[in-house]
Amino acid sequence: MAKACPYSPSQMEVLSALCDTLLPSVDVSRRDELHQSVVQFFRTSASMNGTALPVNEKNENISWEAIGYCGPDPHLRTRNAKTKTMQEEDASEEKLFGPLHKGIINLSQSKTSMLDKLQNLGFPISTTHSMNPRVKSLKPSFIIKCDAVVVGSGSGGGVVAGVLAKAGYKVLVLEKGRYLARSNLSLLEGEALDQMYLGNGISGTENLDILLLAGSTVGGGSTINWSASIQTPPHVIKEWSENHGLELFDSKKFAKALDVVCRKMGVQSEFMQEGFNGMVLRKGCEKLGYPIEKIPNNAPSDHYCGWCCLGCKDGKKKCTSETWLVDLVESGNGAILPECEAVEVITDKRKGGKRAIGVALAFLNDQGVKEIAMLESDVTVVSCGAILTPPLLKRSGLKNPNIGKNLHLHPVVLAWGYFPESDSPDSWPEGEKKSYNGSILTSMSTVVANLEDSGYGAVIQTPALHPGMFAVLMPWLSGTDIKQRMLKFSRTAHLFALVRDKGSGAVLSPTRISYKMDKSDREHLSRGMERALRILAAAGAEEIGTHHNTGRVLKVKQADSEELDAFVREESLRPLKNLDTPMCSAHQMGSCRMGVHPKDSAVRPNGETWEVKGLFVADSSVFPTALGVNPMVTIQAIAYCTAQSVLEVLGKERVQSASNP
Repeated sequence: MAKACPYSPSQMEVLSALCDTLLPSVDVSRRDELHQSVVQFFRTSASMNGTALPVNEKNENISWEAIGYCGPDPHLRTRNAKTKTMQEEDASEEKLFGPLHKGIINLSQSKTSMLDKLQNLGFPISTTHSMNPRVKSLKPSFIIKCDAVVVGSGSGGGVVAGVLAKAGYKVLVLEKGRYLARSNLSLLEGEALDQMYLGNGISGTENLDILLLAGSTVGGGSTINWSASIQTPPHVIKEWSENHGLELFDSKKFAKALDVVCRKMGVQSEFMQEGFNGMVLRKGCEKLGYPIEKIPNNAPSDHYCGWCCLGCKDGKKKCTSETWLVDLVESGNGAILPECEAVEVITDKRKGGKRAIGVALAFLNDQGVKEIAMLESDVTVVSCGAILTPPLLKRSGLKNPNIGKNLHLHPVVLAWGYFPESDSPDSWPEGEKKSYNGSILTSMSTVVANLEDSGYGAVIQTPALHPGMFAVLMPWLSGTDIKQRMLKFSRTAHLFALVRDKGSGAVLSPTRISYKMDKSDREHLSRGMERALRILAAAGAEEIGTHHNTGRVLKVKQADSEELDAFVREESLRPLKNLDTPMCSAHQMGSCRMGVHPKDSAVRPNGETWEVKGLFVADSSVFPTALGVNPMVTIQAIAYCTAQSVLEVLGKERVQSASNP
């Protein structure tokens, strides 16, 4: 008995594209090595997730036991539902499917059923084509009228949609990704990457020197992030308000927005127990005298779960699909349309210039045939994230030269330390502690963050790494070597240095992203790597190393201080080039930055585009610079402020409609 590989044809196409794109651009002598590394990623990632390998009577991958992995969170496996009364069934539905299930409308259903649901929610539907020439040329199958359409459901779009719907406006949320109810989460890497991540979990910059992770599902990045909920740092607020002239950030309005979104997400800083990686970071920093601080989470103190990068099965992590989008659904004023891609924002020339009148979207109908529809609205809000927002605006005819530029990525490099299990009562961490389980991000060191000056430095944090991603990042020396590394997987701690980057790039298309790192960013990452290695050694690691392709390992307990210093120095000073060391980015920002003049920004201080009235942007793309810390709270706070600006526009529209019936 064997399972079929869950990697979709789209993922295999990406593999082929990676090889075709990358290999001709590198030195001939390295092509075979790189090709094998990419292929090994797929093979190992699949095998470590219970795919294409024999399984036991419990349907578990027999390799899991060898590497100390339990597979999907065993405490949250779906139980068979029992027959209940209608009231109990409704409660059970919400428990299994989450609070959004009544507001999700799949356009892939039968057209009659789907349109009936929308009309019952108060959205007028027409099959009469608009007089707008662009709408005529698209020939939409139907047009749905609403007050506001929000493209994207993550930390930007989810907030705006919830605020507008709760204020009494009819709101439709358009989401490219699919909706995965709690009961449908497999918590398997291959499946989750395919279903919930941009590019099926495999995307990167043009030369593949930085791997990109971004959410593409209902709830966006907030659904698959690591719970870190850090408020906008004071030095960033000062820089954005003083250097960029954006008074919003030093205002009571923004301070209130930070408080509102943190309350909404239940942000708090306590935890009942710390995960394996967090314990290592904390102990190492305390021994070395490095600063260490708690990271607030949008989850309760008992949320001891390492699978949230694959979705939150119990709903304790308060992503937008558990907060703001719930407001949308419960208000009775909104709905979410998953698996629909925005084709373009439709504009109309009226007195006073261009104005957004809605969004054309593409979807597959119940016959699997592509159709075009239109959402006609008074206001349009684009919240596709820093990678997808610029291409949508460009497809919609916007010409501002800043659209797509000034992209920041928070590049990350990682170090690892192996802490073997021991029968000794004094062993640390305890034997039941595993690298993949427990709260993902509960602590952070600012030892190289440079907070007393510009804030351009690096913070040291801990990642979520399940076996597949672990295998991707580990260097490939030989089949035997990777097997040995995998056997140590569950007791290998990882730390990473995340830089607030001065370097920048450009989004040329959804799949073409250029990026150039600044010299100072490389220096900060080097310092961060050096500190991370020292922290791991001080915490008691038996072995330490990086992900550089040489695969060097230092047996710490057999080395003296001079050998340790030499190893740390040599590994941290390796140049970050030619794909020798994997770099990653889970935070993309700044590609449609906010400013006070169209010459150097893409949107106004209120979030509205310079070129088109009624067209707003609310996501991480509006950041004026890199943030330097996890961006969820800042995205939501800016989106909350932008929502207030949208309410003003809608209020004026409503007054005008009332006076001109």
